[in-house]
Amino acid sequence: MQTEQPRPSGAEPGTNGNRQPTDGTLGVTLRVNGTDHPLTIDPRVTLLDALREYLGLYGTKKGCDRGECGACTVLVDGERINACLSFAIMHQGREITTIEGLADGDGLHPVQAAFIEHDAFQCGYCTPGQIMSAAACIAEGHTGSEAEIREWMSGNICRCSAYPQIVAAVRQAAGRV
Repeated sequence: MQTEQPRPSGAEPGTNGNRQPTDGTLGVTLRVNGTDHPLTIDPRVTLLDALREYLGLYGTKKGCDRGECGACTVLVDGERINACLSFAIMHQGREITTIEGLADGDGLHPVQAAFIEHDAFQCGYCTPGQIMSAAACIAEGHTGSEAEIREWMSGNICRCSAYPQIVAAVRQAAGRV
């Protein structure tokens, strides 16, 4: 016969004294697009699933779910990562930027504006990941030539083959940033 262990003073039912759930989930706070979001999640939840399923940020796409296509690219502390390959709990205390947070209010980020000007998308599925990767590529200083842009953007696949327009958009945005 199991008996319930006494809870520390002030603890809520189903939590330990640190207010952490005792059902295998963890309490975390993700800072996304400048806003803190307290969540209670299973420790195996990927950053991609936390963004989409818990926070309702659907701009970050789930493509291959294996880190091969780049549709889920987001920035964490300014560095691009594949959100499908990273656990959400690993990013507590870090600044996560998604496509929804790239613009400055109503003003588009230069990469977003350049993608529109160059018609650098067709179906649009890869576009958020392409834009996030392009913003990082520019910030990293990898826009010296078309070949360099292609190399540093090679982790993002466009199944519609809008690559010439994407490269042109990155070159133009690099001149504006």
